[in-house]
Amino acid sequence: MRAYPGRSVLFRTQLAVLLLALLVLLPGCASARKQGTALERAQYAWTGAVRWNDMKTAWQLVDPEYRAAHPVSELDFARYEQVQVTGYRETGATAGPEDAVREIQIGVVNRHTMAERTVRYTERWRWDAAAGTWWIVDGLPDFWAGE
Repeated sequence: MRAYPGRSVLFRTQLAVLLLALLVLLPGCASARKQGTALERAQYAWTGAVRWNDMKTAWQLVDPEYRAAHPVSELDFARYEQVQVTGYRETGATAGPEDAVREIQIGVVNRHTMAERTVRYTERWRWDAAAGTWWIVDGLPDFWAGE
């Protein structure tokens, strides 16, 4: 069997280029995976807070810029105590590296009238690289839309 010295040099060069490309691409994959995990955690925390009527906790997951521009009073929080969330179901979702959207269907019962209704809500999320977290950009769900 004849040896081809040019082939082994070519193979080593290709291997070195491949390894270099992997080293360059891996941090990007890790970063995207970290952002995806952070989004899942933020959405899980948000879903739990809204599902269990803990609107003060949910409010902490709203974009700080939105919170500063649209403060919520104690009277507003008291209004949320007049309803009970009975269901929280995702009906669709899209996610990119910097933003995400989830379509949600929320079951709500008025504690005084015991009337139940369904509210549709769109969660819009944005990635804050400086804080390393995702924020809801539109505030708390409006359970009284159309009333």
